Amino acid sequence: MDIQKIKTLGELKNSGYKSKGIKEEIRENLIGKIRAKENTFKGIIGYEETVIPDTERALLSRHNILFLGLRGQAKTRMARQMVDLLDEYIPTISGSEINDDPLQPISRYAKDLIAAHADETPIHWVHRSERYGEKLATPDVSVADLIGDIDPIKAANLKLSFADEMVIHYGIIPRSNRCVFVINELPDLQARIQVALFNILQEKDVQIRGFKLRMPLDILFVFTANPEDYTNRGSIVTPLKDRIESQILTHYPKTIETSLLITEQEANVLEEQLNKVNVSDLVKRLIEQVAFEARTNEYVDKKSGVSARLTIAAYENAVSSAERRAIIHNEKSTQIWITDLIGIIPSITGKIELVYEGEQEGPYQVAVNLLDKAIRSQFIIYFPNPEATKKKRTNTGKVSQQAKAEDESPYKSIIRWFDGGNHLDLLLDTKDEQKLQMLYKVDGLHAFVKKYYPQANEKENALLMEFVLHGLASYSLISKKMVEGRIEFKDLMNSMMNFSQASFDEDDFNEDDYK
Repeated sequence: MDIQKIKTLGELKNSGYKSKGIKEEIRENLIGKIRAKENTFKGIIGYEETVIPDTERALLSRHNILFLGLRGQAKTRMARQMVDLLDEYIPTISGSEINDDPLQPISRYAKDLIAAHADETPIHWVHRSERYGEKLATPDVSVADLIGDIDPIKAANLKLSFADEMVIHYGIIPRSNRCVFVINELPDLQARIQVALFNILQEKDVQIRGFKLRMPLDILFVFTANPEDYTNRGSIVTPLKDRIESQILTHYPKTIETSLLITEQEANVLEEQLNKVNVSDLVKRLIEQVAFEARTNEYVDKKSGVSARLTIAAYENAVSSAERRAIIHNEKSTQIWITDLIGIIPSITGKIELVYEGEQEGPYQVAVNLLDKAIRSQFIIYFPNPEATKKKRTNTGKVSQQAKAEDESPYKSIIRWFDGGNHLDLLLDTKDEQKLQMLYKVDGLHAFVKKYYPQANEKENALLMEFVLHGLASYSLISKKMVEGRIEFKDLMNSMMNFSQASFDEDDFNEDDYK
């Protein structure tokens, strides 16, 4: 029988329908999904062994939940997906503001309607997609917003006394009866407002001004909070926290592979962009590494966290950076070069909170440094560690012969080319063909890449060649400098000497003082 064809209370009773609370409803449907080995929370990556099992245990226990974690950890997304664990449709009394259960009405309106119409009382079916309420906690949220208040206009229109329950205007929580209700950033809610939630969570009493209503609201509460808020903006009052049965700690992706999957799933990149721009696995990993570097960087505030939104936005910007270059030069296809990653800096600066020392360094410079650190970290996964090729001391404390150390270095021919006074300027918006020609100028660079990646095609070779230059610069074996739309690679020693010479102001030289 199509339950939506049931239109009256009498028909509902005759159908054998039985009422059940929202937590029992979710519990039963969750048990069914677990038995069927279905994915309970689709699109939630990296929580398979941690947050998702904790959440399933809390729901099986019929608990209200607090998700505690830094920003960008899918707390709200987890809460919103709980709607999928609800029954597809539930019956309510038609016209009820609080989704009254026809078999267990709790509002004055529903009780009066049933008293007047008995089994002919009209009912309405509510889809699970409508059974979700959400409120962002801000300092200006009032008790009236959440719970309700007396409505003087309603009292005047109905010619009722303020003492009549019918003049109450219900807030968002009573209107979310039989729903999943989420309060985001709970510590931002003023303490006196948090106190107003005590009775709703425990005793089910709704207190509105002079009224004390015994309304057993049927709600699954989900709260989210950022640990930073406990010190910077507010806190969760202890009695309220005590009434929230399960506190679940969320976290950032623990591996690059997990982070890659999240970015691939969430990045909003057009198909026409992907048809034009090739994105290598190397570039993807460099972007993800930036976030990992930021989460441990001394200049970044660890209490604020580094959201997964950083890598998502950075990936989108990297694709657009390559696409823009291809449009400028009317190229049908291209790839993301390492130099294109300069285009992700705006995605980094807007997604990190800096400590005082970081502010002194400057957001732009911190972002550039994070990108360099990401290159350094990934470089040793693809190529030999340059640190291991440097001079080592023997057990007696003597330094190994310099010539022998140079011979052992796989990078010697590349470094020697720069030591010979050569330099390479890579323009940020140069054509692919021109960049290839410039990279091949560096003696030993192509042969070095071919030695480790003999199966790579021409474009992959070129990207790896560029990566080698950036990697050697990150290990201070050659010099790298950004100057007006280009990146200069030079001999490290000459660059240091030029810098020292530039720092010396001849105008300040006083011959008499020198004498």
